[in-house]
Amino acid sequence: EFIMSKKSKTAIIHYSAPPTIGGVEGVIAAHSRIFVKEGYPITVIAGRGRRSALPEGTDFIKLPLIDSQNKAVLKVNEELETGFAGSSYEKLQNEIKGQLNKALADVDNVIVHNLLSKNYNLAATEAIISLYEERKIPNLIAWCHDFSLRSTRDIKSLHNGFPWDLLQTYYPEIHYVVVSQQRQKTLSEILDIPKEKINVIYNGFHPDELLGISDETSRLINHLRLEDADLIVLMPVRITGAKNIEFAMQIAANLKSKIGNPQILLTGPPDPHDPDNMAYFEELKALRKELGVEDNFRFLFEENPKSEGPYILDMKNVADLYRVSDIILMTSHREGFGMPVIEAGFSGKPVFSPNIPAVEEIGGEEIQRFSLSSSPQRVANKINNWASSNAVHLLRVRTRQNFTWSKIFTKKIQPLLIGE
Repeated sequence: EFIMSKKSKTAIIHYSAPPTIGGVEGVIAAHSRIFVKEGYPITVIAGRGRRSALPEGTDFIKLPLIDSQNKAVLKVNEELETGFAGSSYEKLQNEIKGQLNKALADVDNVIVHNLLSKNYNLAATEAIISLYEERKIPNLIAWCHDFSLRSTRDIKSLHNGFPWDLLQTYYPEIHYVVVSQQRQKTLSEILDIPKEKINVIYNGFHPDELLGISDETSRLINHLRLEDADLIVLMPVRITGAKNIEFAMQIAANLKSKIGNPQILLTGPPDPHDPDNMAYFEELKALRKELGVEDNFRFLFEENPKSEGPYILDMKNVADLYRVSDIILMTSHREGFGMPVIEAGFSGKPVFSPNIPAVEEIGGEEIQRFSLSSSPQRVANKINNWASSNAVHLLRVRTRQNFTWSKIFTKKIQPLLIGE
């Protein structure tokens, strides 16, 4: 009998959650979204917040006593100012511990944002550590964005001894996470441990949000694994002999030997009613195989992310691809007008195109031009020279390959989870 592997359950804990505005709350929303997308059950537990403000599919448990601005918490904080943790601190700690114990009953992983490094609610900090020590929390991840011990504002409220020393006590089994190497150095000093024991996990971005890409194009991007591409080349043309697609394929083969993983995307379909055109399409596919670029040169017509049928892109999808791609390539023998030049210009993408009158008329000197009589290798060199020296492009590739939330989740967050 086939048993589905159950993905581990995770809870995220913080003083507050969206719609509260803040850097940490933004990260919590992003984490929730990527957990849901990857099929992991996720619950946010916070003192303030609303389920409706969190990504769809996220559970929310409101425990007002975790809120750093809760009346009871503020009252205890006032008493702690005197340098002594009295009975009201103890009472609050017990109450929070009981509530958390119930909320975390079937949770495998607990990600705690800032509660182990800030003094805003030490009763909640102690409750979490004590549940962890009693093995009520199987796997604890302490995500430390900021440190009270290094804050000129917070340091005035800190004293020696318990419970303040919780903020500088190292627990070997806890996964400590910081957001930069600078923060890694700071936390290693606070906890007095080698910095290698602290994970650096950067903040990321969701490409579809940042570029305004539709769900459908997002599916296509995932299907083609474009986040891994070293160069994304868009050819917004139909499959006809005039477009000289075999030349583009030879460029692709040459680029592959230089760049690693170029992705050339040809958007248009062949004409299904023209037998000659369909025969040309079959010839192109045979050439693609012969050149070894089947994984690099994509006819989007055959890359339907939803079904087996042909894939016809509308202008919205093509516009999305202009935003996602790095360069626009044309290899046509002739063009009546050269619309891609205008679209690329407005999208801020460099155009590589043959010397053809229509293109020169619209694009002038601002186009990277080449002669069709030159070899595909020379054109590939021209593209490679641009790609390997353009700082904007190089940074774009680095962010695409390393800083999307899905990449960060797979490379950095998933390895910290248990109960897979």
